[in-house]
Amino acid sequence: MAKDRAVGIHDLSLATTEFVLPHTALAEHNGTEIGKYHLGIGQRSMSVPAADEDIVTMGAAAAAPIIARHGTDRIRTVLFATESSIDQAKSAGVYVHALLGLPSATRVVELKQACYGATAALQSAVGLVLRDPGQQVLVVASDVSKYDLDSPGEPTQGAAAVAMLVAADPALVRVEEPSGLFTADIMDFWRPNYREAALVDGEASITAYLHAVESAWKDYTEQGGRPLDEFAAFCYHQPFTKMAYKAHRHLLNTCGYDTDEALLQRAVEDTTAYNRVIGNSYTASAYLGLAALLDRADDLSGRPIGVLSYGSGSVAEFFAVTAVPGYRRHLRTAAHQEAIGRRRTLDHAAYRELHERSFPTDGGDHPAPQQTTGPFRLAALRGHKRIYERR
Repeated sequence: MAKDRAVGIHDLSLATTEFVLPHTALAEHNGTEIGKYHLGIGQRSMSVPAADEDIVTMGAAAAAPIIARHGTDRIRTVLFATESSIDQAKSAGVYVHALLGLPSATRVVELKQACYGATAALQSAVGLVLRDPGQQVLVVASDVSKYDLDSPGEPTQGAAAVAMLVAADPALVRVEEPSGLFTADIMDFWRPNYREAALVDGEASITAYLHAVESAWKDYTEQGGRPLDEFAAFCYHQPFTKMAYKAHRHLLNTCGYDTDEALLQRAVEDTTAYNRVIGNSYTASAYLGLAALLDRADDLSGRPIGVLSYGSGSVAEFFAVTAVPGYRRHLRTAAHQEAIGRRRTLDHAAYRELHERSFPTDGGDHPAPQQTTGPFRLAALRGHKRIYERR
């Protein structure tokens, strides 16, 4: 198989939750000036899962339109990226495989490295398709970002899934070589097995992120990557949308460019549209940025887009994708906007109740309240087994 064959994202679909909490409600509860959220971190609202939603229901909802459009015959692999895993042993992707009715002759695996996991899945998928261009790989990135109530991380919460069909001769974007890579052992963000909510050192995490941007870019250039001024836009991991601006400003300064606000806006503004109203979606975040860019920007055909994926702990990768001529005919813009627009607004008390809700761990029969109007739901926890159903 020739390595110069085009492989990339053939289709891309997103899903989010039943509910949304506006940051105005959080600010009113906290007595916080709303500008701290709207301007300081660049967030307007956060997606909140219903009691019968989780990473599986979101992942299946994101992937279902891809299956409806392309079928299942060529899908030989499902790669599920998450840091909100629901089981220490069983991949969440196996549940998605069943809900979507995928063939039994399929490999399914779950990948984890904080918010970087979806990029590991994407690059692995590219390798599989390069080896066998007749097959397609379904990549699903799905996460629920959760921090303790009234903690500094609370305003950055969110939840979403992105599904990507990786194939030869893709309709949306080609994934280019090379990649710039960086890994360092840093405790900037983590979630021990005994905690539902993550722990984060905010200042250390921002510093680690910026260092990873600089280091991954340095390796990218050393591997023969494109010069900075060739890129039409940049998709960064967005724990909050202002971080994309911080990251790009740092990259510009690293490359010897003066910080130009107009240049910053052109490079990242379109990529923040979905994350601004969904919140942090961990592994899905950078690809929500790519979806927003493709849905909103003027025609990018033939133009390279930079992708910087960062996962705390930490691993980072910088690489380029190039928009395929005619890609706009294959976008799901209306469906993406509908997924975001259909969310029902919670008041703060209802949000807190959902935040603190969890299944008992006694192995009994515990049905979930029927709240979601989405296509899939978590019906119950029964005998320590999660029971999913189509609606």
